[in-house]
Amino acid sequence: MAHYFKIFKPYGMLSQFIYNQKQRKNKRLLGELGEFPEGTMSVGRLDEDSEGLLFLTTDGKFSYKITSTNVDKEYWVQVDGIISEKDVEKLSDGIEISIYGKPYQTLPCEVRLMSPPQNLPERAKRIRSEAHGPTSWISIVLNEGKYRQVRKMTAKIGFPTLRLIRYRIGDETIEGMDSEEIQNISF
Repeated sequence: MAHYFKIFKPYGMLSQFIYNQKQRKNKRLLGELGEFPEGTMSVGRLDEDSEGLLFLTTDGKFSYKITSTNVDKEYWVQVDGIISEKDVEKLSDGIEISIYGKPYQTLPCEVRLMSPPQNLPERAKRIRSEAHGPTSWISIVLNEGKYRQVRKMTAKIGFPTLRLIRYRIGDETIEGMDSEEIQNISF
């Protein structure tokens, strides 16, 4: 029987169960969040500096379906500076970024300005002091997922990402969840 979980991955945790790099061994791993059945894997990844919704499963076909098809993934992004509607349009239309040193044109996507989210858990590491200038929030919905894509997209138009939260995958969200919370789900 396959098992399915959704977790709110915290900032500073790797999206993996085993750390096989030789340096910096003190990394936090998914297994620290609880007991999972043998063969549990993460479905896609969130980098160490990102947080939010991550699926875990023992079902390889499910993992492939989520990562290899056009399943929407919504990210809430806090950026440095005041982003405008014109900038939102640039992101929506798709822009050229670099993936592993090669040019890549992102697909058109849904981007909108949003108010700062009110019900998010505090992040383990403070973003920065307000004395460093204003920030703004956008929602980006992608159905592709290239390496550090959202961060590269916002940086390309002059708005570095300060906080990145995956809010939704398909119909599942982190609404009402706390950082490090695990929920059993069914598909």
